[in-house]
Amino acid sequence: MDNKIRLDIVTPHGLVLSEDVDEITATGSEGEFGVLPGHVPFITTLKIGMLIVKKDNKTDFVFVNSGYAEVTSGKVIILADSAERAGDIDVERAKAAMKRAEERLQQADRVDFGRATAAIERATIRIQIAEKKVTR
Repeated sequence: MDNKIRLDIVTPHGLVLSEDVDEITATGSEGEFGVLPGHVPFITTLKIGMLIVKKDNKTDFVFVNSGYAEVTSGKVIILADSAERAGDIDVERAKAAMKRAEERLQQADRVDFGRATAAIERATIRIQIAEKKVTR
């Protein structure tokens, strides 16, 4: 496990990912941040975004629907409302969710603007991640 950091991604539905990786990049509430083994400990909130996981010259992408990240020198724990690995994302479902949210936004007088824009953001990022999949 030399030069590796443990990454655990946990949602209310269970463990999404648990493995030793080389590098993690996430979208925090104050901006994007990267974590390497031996990183200084910190805790931050996460925005809806893409988690980039590098391991053994392979890059994996994970959708994270907000939450928290706790970083220690040897471990990163992501507690997220929901999370999906690129290969698990249902692109058609994401496109349908985006279409529904866009339709709600057209009804400006009867819509929860924040909820609709968050739905569009989630769908957009899911689609982007699904198109990336895993690179080698």
